[in-house]
Formats: sequence, C-alpha cells, structure tokens
Amino acid sequence: MTARRPCPPAPGPLEQYAVGFDDLFDSLAQRRGFRQYLTGLLAPRERNKTLTCLAGAEPVAGAQHPAVQRLQFFLSESPWEHERINARRLERLLDDPRTAAHAGGVLVIDD
Repeated sequence: MTARRPCPPAPGPLEQYAVGFDDLFDSLAQRRGFRQYLTGLLAPRERNKTLTCLAGAEPVAGAQHPAVQRLQFFLSESPWEHERINARRLERLLDDPRTAAHAGGVLVIDD
C-alpha cells in the first residue's frame, strides 16, 4: 500500500477540525474538497450558499473556474458517505463540553 499524500491545510484552526474527518475520505482530492467546502461555508462572504462563492469565485462568470468545478465534483460525484461525515460531526459536537448539551441548555445551529 502506498503512503497517504499530505493534504494542503485549511486556514487557521479549521485544519485541526478537518483532520478529524480525513480517515473518512479515500483520496487526496476528497480531503482537499472537504477543506474547500468547510472554508467556503465558514468564510465571511456575501453569498456563502452558492457554489461559486463557496469556491471563492465570481458569480455566473466564475462558474467554469477550476476551483468551482472541483468543488462541484466533490459535492455531487465524489464517492463519500454523508451519513458517516454527519455522524462524526455530531460526535465531535457532543464530545466537546463547549458544544455538548448540558443541564443549562443546548446549542442549536440553524442552517
């Protein structure tokens, strides 16, 4: 078996979070796509719900940009299991005392 190639890191503390999901992805391209997707969701951008904005490209004109096309492929064609990703996300939220439910209340995230 060949050694796993390192993935370019996500910005700042996001990398520490992303590393916790690396074992759920089979390829470097998937790990990169996951980091790009997380970065796009969390970056302070005006239109963070559009694919072009998630990839950091201009609307409409940037739709054919390679970064947009890679992200599109990751989200729609790449074989990864969203149930496993979501289960890991919830596991990490519940394991962290800052985000886990407790007697004083719960954290509600509304997308």
